[in-house]
Amino acid sequence: MMDTLEIDGYRATVQYDPDIDMFRGEFAGLNGGADFYAKDIDSLRREGEISLKVFLDMCGEDGVEPRREYSGKFNLRVSPQLHAAVAMRAAADGKSLNQWVTDGLDKSVH
Repeated sequence: MMDTLEIDGYRATVQYDPDIDMFRGEFAGLNGGADFYAKDIDSLRREGEISLKVFLDMCGEDGVEPRREYSGKFNLRVSPQLHAAVAMRAAADGKSLNQWVTDGLDKSVH
């Protein structure tokens, strides 16, 4: 199971790793990697703050924008049967396939 943690406006995914008996956090949407580990959630937050600061400082030194930019486009591969079913449902709802999928994704993340 994964969850998220927000630190200074940046989101990180969090997962427990039973092999090392620690929580692992990794910031998402960055122009590089920034991960952190700890035994408990309070320590994980502190380690995340440190990891993020180091990452942001390095970006500043190198003149790199810390957040990755997204184009708003991505390819999705599904079975022909699912494609047909989704297209029919979108048409039945009076929406384009793109709008129907966009609405579903938006609902899923919010």
